Amino acid sequence: MISSFSRRLTMILLPVSFAASVLMGVPAQAKTDRLVIESGDNALSRQHAAMEKEQWDDTRSLRRKVNRRTEKEWDKTDTAFDARDNCLKSANVNAYWEPDTLRCLDRSTGRTIHP
Repeated sequence: MISSFSRRLTMILLPVSFAASVLMGVPAQAKTDRLVIESGDNALSRQHAAMEKEQWDDTRSLRRKVNRRTEKEWDKTDTAFDARDNCLKSANVNAYWEPDTLRCLDRSTGRTIHP
C-alpha cells in the first residue's frame, strides 16, 4: 500500500518538480537584435486621413460656391446701383427707375432705356 501510494505521489510530483526546475533554472531569453519602429501609418489612419481630405475638399468646394454666389450678388447690386445713377442723371425726361425690376424704363412705352 505504501509502495502504490509512493508511486502515485512520484507520478504526480515528478512532472511538477521538473517544470519547476525548468522554470527556475533557465532565465527568460528574448531576441534583442531587432528594432521595430512603427510609424503609426496603418490602414485605419490612412482611411481616416482620406475621409478628412474628402471632407476638406467638399468644404472647400462649398466655400467656393458660396463665395461665387456672394460675388455675383455683389456685382448685380453694384451694376444696379450704377444703372440707377445713370437713369436718374439721364437727359431723357421720360426715364424713371423701377426699383422692383432694377431697370430704367420709359414712362410712355414701359420699355427698357439704356441711358
